[in-house]
Amino acid sequence: MASDPGCSRSTAPRPSHIYLATTNAHKVSEFQALADAMVGGLQMSAASHMPAVPEDTGTFIGNARQKARALQSLLPKTAWVLADDSGVCVDALGGAPGVESAYFAGPHHDSAANLNKLTAVMQAVPLGLRGASFRCVLVLLGPDDREFVAEGRCEGTLRLNPVGGYGFGYDPLFEPTGYTKTYAELDQSTKNKISHRGRAWSELIIALSNHR
Repeated sequence: MASDPGCSRSTAPRPSHIYLATTNAHKVSEFQALADAMVGGLQMSAASHMPAVPEDTGTFIGNARQKARALQSLLPKTAWVLADDSGVCVDALGGAPGVESAYFAGPHHDSAANLNKLTAVMQAVPLGLRGASFRCVLVLLGPDDREFVAEGRCEGTLRLNPVGGYGFGYDPLFEPTGYTKTYAELDQSTKNKISHRGRAWSELIIALSNHR
């Protein structure tokens, strides 16, 4: 989905630089790779003074918007800010961990602990019932209260055990539909084409391109 609520469609300069509302170096790297592949010259960087933001809205879009607004309030009015909220939704767990993916193993945002917990929780679930999807919602805020929202989703299944050394988070456990490798075994270029974050980014670029 993509939207730009309340935007004037007269003069709408597009961003040449976007601040990312994250302290996750892996996300910064992924977003820069996506930008390089789709929008020449667009630079992405993490703001060094990203505040701690509680991800307590209960929705992906609410959390992403909360993070984007928190960073935007600390930057010049001309700045563009991008935030994402994402997670893995497991069928056998009723959609969990979902919006709580970053805190599945507790409040410390420990990716290794989260992965280990999901692996353990799913051990007794048979192969035919291990369906899952990764979801990502992006919120891009620009000058004059401009907002763009995009969502991406990737369907797949969970392996019995983590495999692969690329990626981060739950990537070693997730095998996207149509592939025999996990996210963590795919090269970055292939992953960006099919991932939830890559698909959300594509929708965001379409929204920006259609905005006049």
